[in-house]
Amino acid sequence: CPPSELRKMPEAMKRIEAVKRLRLASKSVPTKKLSETPTRFHVENIPDRPFIVIPKVSTDKRRYIPIGFMEANVLASDLVFILPQATLFHFGVLSSSAHNFWIRAVCGRLGTGYRYSKDIVYNNFPWPVASEIQQNNIQEAAQGVLEARKLFPDSCLADLYDPLSMPPALLKAHKELDQAVFKAYGFSENDRTEKNCVAKLFTLYLKLI
Repeated sequence: CPPSELRKMPEAMKRIEAVKRLRLASKSVPTKKLSETPTRFHVENIPDRPFIVIPKVSTDKRRYIPIGFMEANVLASDLVFILPQATLFHFGVLSSSAHNFWIRAVCGRLGTGYRYSKDIVYNNFPWPVASEIQQNNIQEAAQGVLEARKLFPDSCLADLYDPLSMPPALLKAHKELDQAVFKAYGFSENDRTEKNCVAKLFTLYLKLI
């Protein structure tokens, strides 16, 4: 924003002044240094490639927690976790029923909703050891989920993932993604129920530790 324009916006100027004061008051030397450029975001926290967004809290009524696959020009708030340098493979596995089953089994709660945790949920999640072909299949199915979302440009993720209003095209895309992820894990048809899938995931987790 050119300085001539910025100075015409008194509320923006107040916010910039507040950022400068906050950074100057920090005990961190790098943060103090950033007070010299109060109009700029802290660039170390801004991904320069596509990244995944996982909400820290989500309602327990959803079949799938809505996970975002964002471009680098999008800024994430402190209400989400981000996974930088992510690929469609990562997005696909995290958007699958396998990961959602894991979430329901191990994550904390906020009321009845899910409270995602990078340490308990994400760091302990046993990823599939997928072949190149399986990874490609997951990526294709993950792209299918994104394409299904694009069919409804006026709907936010809350609309798309409400269990009553979830479009059939999006549900179909997720089911196809589920099949690709389950195959990468080597799960049989019997293993794909929530109870059996969680049991298999814990077996994999125990091998990892």
